[in-house]
Amino acid sequence: MESTESSYVSSPEAAPRDRSPPPPKSPTSDSAEKPTYIRFLVSNAAAGSVIGKGGATITDFQSQSGARIQLSRNFEFFPGTSDRIILVSGIYDDVLKGVELVIEKLLGELHTEGGDDVEPRLKVRLVVPNSSCGSIIGKGGCIIKSFIEESQAGIKISPQDNNFYGLNDRLVTVTGTIEEQMRAIDLILSKLYEDSHYSQTMHAPLSYAGYNSNTMNYGGNGAAGKYQNSKEDSMTIGVADEHVGLIVGRGGRNIMEISQVSGARIKISDRGDFMSGTSDRKITITGTPRAIQSAEGMIMQKVAYASERGSE
Repeated sequence: MESTESSYVSSPEAAPRDRSPPPPKSPTSDSAEKPTYIRFLVSNAAAGSVIGKGGATITDFQSQSGARIQLSRNFEFFPGTSDRIILVSGIYDDVLKGVELVIEKLLGELHTEGGDDVEPRLKVRLVVPNSSCGSIIGKGGCIIKSFIEESQAGIKISPQDNNFYGLNDRLVTVTGTIEEQMRAIDLILSKLYEDSHYSQTMHAPLSYAGYNSNTMNYGGNGAAGKYQNSKEDSMTIGVADEHVGLIVGRGGRNIMEISQVSGARIKISDRGDFMSGTSDRKITITGTPRAIQSAEGMIMQKVAYASERGSE
C-alpha cells in the first residue's frame, strides 16, 4: 500500500535530549478503571513468537499484565500490509503493561537476528479509527507536536487510504527507543481514552476481510472478497524454474503475501509446464490492472533478488 505520511511529522533526532522526558499523563487512578484497548500491527512471521508454543507466551503476558491479548488469525492482515493485528484490552495500566511485554518480545527477536552489535529498533504501528485521529492531532497539529516533544519519539499519522473501500482506520507509526515509544503510546492512549467514539470501537472485529477494494484471495484458493467497480484482467509471465521456490516461499508464505498485498490471484504452473519455447514456468496473475501491476512488480523483485544472490 502506497501512502503518503501526513504532515504531522517531527524528527526525534532533531529534538534536544539534554532533559529527561516528563512523566506520562495517564488518567488518574479514579478514572482508569473503565476498560480501554489498543490495536497495533505485528508481522505474520513475528506473531508466532508472541503466541509461543501452545500459546504459552501470550498466556504468560496476559497473566503478567492482567490485560487480554488477542491476534487476528493467520493471514488475516491489515489491508495493504502483510501484518496481523494485535488487540490488547483491559483497564488502562494493564493495557500499557501488555503492550510493553509484546514490544519487548518483538525487540528481543530483532536483537537475536541482528546480533550484539546492532541496536534493535522497532516501528510500532497503532491502528486508530479515523474518527478518533483528530483528538490526537489537535488544532493545527498542536497535540501531536506536544506528544513528540514530551516523549522524544517520532510519531507519524498516515492519511485515510481511499484505496480500500469502507476502511475507517489509520496507522499511527511510533519510532524511537522502547522507553520513548511507550511514553508516546501512553500519551496517545490517554487522549484516546477520553474519546467516547474510541471506546465504542473496542469490540470491532479484528478481520478486515470485507474492506479490501480488491480480492483477498491467496494463490487462487477461493474468494474471500469481491471486486468492486473493477474489471478482472489476466496476464501470464515466465519465471525461471530455479526462482519459483523463492516466489512461493516456505509453506507458500511469499506468494500468499504477494497476493494479499496486491489483491491479485496468482497461479503457478506445475513443474514441466513451461512457457512455449522456454524453460520458464508460467505464472498467471488475475485481478484489476492495478492489482496485476502490483503483483508483477513484487514477483520481479523476488526474481531480481534471486538472480543477484545466484551471481554472488
